[in-house]
Amino acid sequence: MPGVLPDSAIRAMISRGGITAALPVTEAQIQPASLDLRLGQTAYRIRASFLAGRGTRVDARIAEFEMHRMDLGNGAVLEKGCVYIVPLVEGLALPAGVTAVANAKSSTGRLDLLTRVITDGGTEFDRIPEGYTGPLYAEICPRSFSVLVRPGMRLNQIRFRHGPAALTDPELKALHSAEPLVSGEAVIDGGLGFSVDLRPEAGALVGYRAKPHTGVIDLERIAHYPASDFWEELHSRDGRLILDPGAFYILVSREAVTIPPDFAAEMAPYLAMVGEFRVHYAGFFDPGFGHGQGQGSRGVLEVRCHEAPFVLEHGQVVGRLVYERMQARPERLYGAGIASNYQGQGLKLAKNFRAG
Repeated sequence: MPGVLPDSAIRAMISRGGITAALPVTEAQIQPASLDLRLGQTAYRIRASFLAGRGTRVDARIAEFEMHRMDLGNGAVLEKGCVYIVPLVEGLALPAGVTAVANAKSSTGRLDLLTRVITDGGTEFDRIPEGYTGPLYAEICPRSFSVLVRPGMRLNQIRFRHGPAALTDPELKALHSAEPLVSGEAVIDGGLGFSVDLRPEAGALVGYRAKPHTGVIDLERIAHYPASDFWEELHSRDGRLILDPGAFYILVSREAVTIPPDFAAEMAPYLAMVGEFRVHYAGFFDPGFGHGQGQGSRGVLEVRCHEAPFVLEHGQVVGRLVYERMQARPERLYGAGIASNYQGQGLKLAKNFRAG
């Protein structure tokens, strides 16, 4: 049956050797519709980002572009503006008909860590074709903050699909009619459109902008760092925000979104016709996101402006959610008995920060 593989199918892939690992996969890694990937022991500082290309192994490219390497065993700092390759603990032996797509985890994206999976012979980031057998690597480029990492940390996640899974617009409209997917009017065109909230119901706080010169963030430390040391609060009273080139922002969607239990979704990371910015590094929404939360949960938007200053207006459509059918309903839904840090979220920074 076509669809995104649920947690039970991921466990079956592990037992059959479709997912390999140098260390046993833990239950904490298995999410409703994805698997968290763990950093290995070594980080390679490289001169530039790369894709291996057809017929070429990643380790051969590392040998070509390596500047130095670091043992992560006692913790090591990945510096802002540098590019690193870290072999992952997990590898794949994908069966015929099963493809994989990777993405940054929520907290990774909210820290502006550009983190992508590459493979031997790969010609795309984060996309793995059926039949791929080999290792996985994370390319990590901290954009706003230097970070301290250790082996076993989970910055990326991977989702598996059997055959075509995306809903067509007519199918999405029918699903919305049966179970409302979004508060307010549904804008459906190549997925479910979402817009930015720059007129909050209470107060004038609309988001945060990363400060340019900050300390190191230890990714293991939860609710540890005062937000004001790393982020500038953004207020708007006219429903407008001017994005600065090169700056990184945390904003929130105007709409509250629901992902029903038999579906998953992926946020399209960038649409050229929207404007000179990229929205959302961390693009996976698991089954159950916003489900049972009244009108759903709002999506946090990770926004980076590119070459030119750009005026963002309240209610402006900035991206879309592509819904996919699950192959089967997961045994556990997002936020139900698992460590889901962002269920019922509004405007929220990464879990490493606290008020102050």
